[in-house]
Amino acid sequence: MLNSIHWPEKYTPGTTDNFVSNEVIIAGLSVNDVWPYLTDTRWWPGYYENVADVRFHDAGGPLLAPDSRFRFTTFSFPIEAEVSELVAPQSGRAARLSWHGWMDGNEQQALDVLHAWLLEDLPGNRVRILTQESQTGVPAQQMAITVPNPMLNAHQAWLDGLAKTALANKK
Repeated sequence: MLNSIHWPEKYTPGTTDNFVSNEVIIAGLSVNDVWPYLTDTRWWPGYYENVADVRFHDAGGPLLAPDSRFRFTTFSFPIEAEVSELVAPQSGRAARLSWHGWMDGNEQQALDVLHAWLLEDLPGNRVRILTQESQTGVPAQQMAITVPNPMLNAHQAWLDGLAKTALANKK
């Protein structure tokens, strides 16, 4: 049985304005091969073109850690974020990363999200990489009705870039 994301009630999929789920399963990689390229934000702009200006508060970073506060730009939105779950790879257990992200503003501009990642080793020397995001706010409502869904496509590009980077740098 595959693992699933831990959702705080406020972000339960199906109850928010926009939700997307993307997943890849790749042979020849393990969670330990992928994890460094997800949690070290210096790698993000090199494999995911929809992220820029990653900066940490209080001289933190570039590695994500529990309660890390950081900001970045995505979809042209300046997002403030804080790591809410970080479970590093450990034999027999899924690795987990999630952050609460937000953009302040008036009712038309404000955005509130939870972006979560789950990585798990599968039999046959395969890794599963799952990312899901649940959003509320008018910008989320607008993305949800846009066809094709820009968040769904961008997150697939993030997954694909992450996997390609891990494969290219596998030791």
